[in-house]
Amino acid sequence: MNPVVPGSLANHHYFDRDVGSMAVKLLPSEYFVTTTDTVLTTVLGSCVSACILDTDNGVAGMNHFMLPEEGDSDRRDAAESMRYGAYAMEVLIRELIRSGARRERLQAKVFGGAAVLANMTTLNIGDRNADFVLRYLKAERISIAAQDLRGQHARRVCFIPASGKAVVRKLRGQNDVQAIQREEGELLRMALPRPALDLRKSNGPAGESPLSARSKGSW
Repeated sequence: MNPVVPGSLANHHYFDRDVGSMAVKLLPSEYFVTTTDTVLTTVLGSCVSACILDTDNGVAGMNHFMLPEEGDSDRRDAAESMRYGAYAMEVLIRELIRSGARRERLQAKVFGGAAVLANMTTLNIGDRNADFVLRYLKAERISIAAQDLRGQHARRVCFIPASGKAVVRKLRGQNDVQAIQREEGELLRMALPRPALDLRKSNGPAGESPLSARSKGSW
């Protein structure tokens, strides 16, 4: 059994006032597995997160990946590989089982894959991530209890293992959108070959007005 990937385990613990509980915030290329009621949160643009739960014993986990698997994975180290869906899903499922989950009881909820990066529509990163996670879970025979994929808006996802519920807020505020565009744009610039990506014009849709309201849903 492979060791835990260095640098890929989320370590930002905090008290989340929205849910009144201790939580762990996942950044891109991270995952976390819990056997307690610790809430798992992340913010997604074109990235995707899988929230997976053993419905009997409550072992739960989340990941956050940037791209589906592609290219020569043999040339990447383990930490770099966590950017990619195939490796991120493998690590998450392996660590769930290591923590006491049973594969046949796993149930997934998947989120993200929005089209948030301007002038990058030809890459279809959000759609490719969304397609990948659905294909992967089908191939692994892990049931999908809920999904909120694609669309135009970034999301804040809050996964609550105690109830199995995921609360999702669509982020429409200009500051939120621009922050996600900057972060994901820089990460993708490092991850993708130079000819595939030119972020110099990816500064968001022109004329976007600031909106403070956020829509909220539960799955």
